[in-house]
Amino acid sequence: MTDLGQNFAGVAKVLGRYFDGLYNCDTSLLGEVFHPGAQLATVNEGNLATVDVPSWLDAVAKRESPASRKEARIDRIVSIEFGSVNTASATAQCAIGPKLFTDFLSLVRIGDDWRIIAKVYQFEPIR
Repeated sequence: MTDLGQNFAGVAKVLGRYFDGLYNCDTSLLGEVFHPGAQLATVNEGNLATVDVPSWLDAVAKRESPASRKEARIDRIVSIEFGSVNTASATAQCAIGPKLFTDFLSLVRIGDDWRIIAKVYQFEPIR
């Protein structure tokens, strides 16, 4: 497999684990796909909100998981782009409750492992 093929497979694997972590509210799994120094950001009602990964994982741990509510699983990779052999960006969508989230994820490769280093997201009601 070429470097590009290996990198694409590595990023796609991280995104699959990310979707699994969100669906199950599995903070251990989410902690593995995010770099510990990652930041998350969104704009809600015109205000920027940011959070670090440990604080976000605490919030996820307090949620009722979509899996426990037997929600239909709606997640997809919209795109993956590479800036180099060690950097990538991905656009992903997933549903949690009545919201469809669009996530813009920046990823870095450290050694052989891809990790999410930044997440900018927005959601809209599912119609």
